[in-house]
Amino acid sequence: MKEMDKIEFYRDSINFILDIQASDGSITWEKNAKLDPWDHVESAMALAVAGEIEGAKKAYEWMQSNQEEVGGWFSEYKSGVASKRRIETNFAAYICIGIWHFYLITKDKDFLEEYFPVLDRAMDFVTSMQTQYGDILWALDEEGSRLDDSLLTGSSSIYKSFECFYAIKRLLNKDLGNLEGNMSSLKKAINEKPERFDRGWKSKDRYSMDWYYPILTGVISGEGAKERFKKREQEFIVEGLGCKCVVEEPWVTIAESSELVMALASLGQINRAKEIFSWLHQWKDPEDNLYWTGYVYPDKAFWPIEKPTWTAAAVLLAADTLYKFTDASELFLKDWSK
Repeated sequence: MKEMDKIEFYRDSINFILDIQASDGSITWEKNAKLDPWDHVESAMALAVAGEIEGAKKAYEWMQSNQEEVGGWFSEYKSGVASKRRIETNFAAYICIGIWHFYLITKDKDFLEEYFPVLDRAMDFVTSMQTQYGDILWALDEEGSRLDDSLLTGSSSIYKSFECFYAIKRLLNKDLGNLEGNMSSLKKAINEKPERFDRGWKSKDRYSMDWYYPILTGVISGEGAKERFKKREQEFIVEGLGCKCVVEEPWVTIAESSELVMALASLGQINRAKEIFSWLHQWKDPEDNLYWTGYVYPDKAFWPIEKPTWTAAAVLLAADTLYKFTDASELFLKDWSK
């Protein structure tokens, strides 16, 4: 499928995200569905990859307009109103990755300056949730109390957010404060203190994201990352289909597979990354050319029956990583704090 290396191959996915985007800039999962801030930013990044700069700007304007005083965003919105009032650290931090990604594509330094106060408030909140052990508590509950546990996938994503925030601060000649210390402590917790994660619930290591996210975000790199990948490769990758979401379920998911592709690219395993990516396009609905969330292979059935914006966005980000559509294609391949 040579067409995969051309942005027009993804035009139906791009137009779908634009069609879902509301006049206020918000991007829900599907029409009349929920919005969460992480997936909303992911969709904004996909629009930027596609050259839909105004759509991406509108999406970030929504983030700017809906930031809470504490610095984060509510975890879920429906019809423009918060439907779940938990505030998650990973959701708060992710805008740093999105805004840096936008800058890499546009080179718009004024945009960085405009959004710096938003990022600064968001990361003040995130760092306020960092424990003495270096891990970052995952959320405030609906009453604003800290939930005393940490997530490996979420913390790994926050590490990449720190890295992008560092790059933004340095470019704008802002005081770095204790950012290097925050990053170092978090990295040490992820690498050396597994007991700090999943303290209050069953371990999430059965999820593929806990396996590949520390690689994708550069928390674990070099030989350590290669060893980590190899250790569970056969548990999660189903040849010819994609990557499982959960190790015990016969279900490959397109977004996780796309993220895994980017993690593999960060390891320099481009050919394997392209091979896995090539499997994913069979999971499009031929009627509208959009990607299903996932496929249950024993049943030969798509499940759930949805084709969300964030799945389309993950595919676009993976495509950019592999085929270099934009100057942000190395977002997950470089350490931006160096």
